[in-house]
Amino acid sequence: MEATVANESATDEAAAARIARFGKLPERVQFHEMVEEKKAAPSGAEIASYNPEGSWNHFSCLALDLGL
Repeated sequence: MEATVANESATDEAAAARIARFGKLPERVQFHEMVEEKKAAPSGAEIASYNPEGSWNHFSCLALDLGL
């Protein structure tokens, strides 16, 4: 019985020392605080159509990058 009391007091002292050194953990973040709901955009509303005149600027050319 005395060993159990000694273990409990040692555990309490260790817990108090740990809290004094590190503090306590931050509060748990709730799921609804991490999620943001947005309406979906109508299909095709924000998607740019293909533009062959402007498509050249999406590719890289090593000669142009080197200034040759």
